Amino acid sequence: QVQLVESGGGSVQAGGSLRLSCAASGYTGSSYWVAWFRQAPGKEREGVATIRTGGAGTLYADSVRGRFFIPQEYAKNTVYLQMNTLIPEDTAMYYCAAARTVIGSLRAYEYPYWGQGTQVTVSS
Repeated sequence: QVQLVESGGGSVQAGGSLRLSCAASGYTGSSYWVAWFRQAPGKEREGVATIRTGGAGTLYADSVRGRFFIPQEYAKNTVYLQMNTLIPEDTAMYYCAAARTVIGSLRAYEYPYWGQGTQVTVSS
């Protein structure tokens, strides 16, 4: 069973940076897609970025492209979300999710494995 644990959330002022971590265990096979999603109160869950573990392939939402990056440490089964130039609209609970079969998707229903989430709050 795949397990995902997020960390690194917190509070930051607008214009600042945060790095979230998603540590995975229980992978079977060589390649998964790991994505970051976020959900603000009263809003739908939004896909932010996704990456294919151990290889090339990333996808970013328009709302974060150029500000957020999704690097990975394949040997540690860890995917990060580097968030720069944060704005108050980035405030949300951030979740990482994993899937074996999807390719470059930011649709939440395609990811069967989820972490518990980490809160990010950006103040103006």
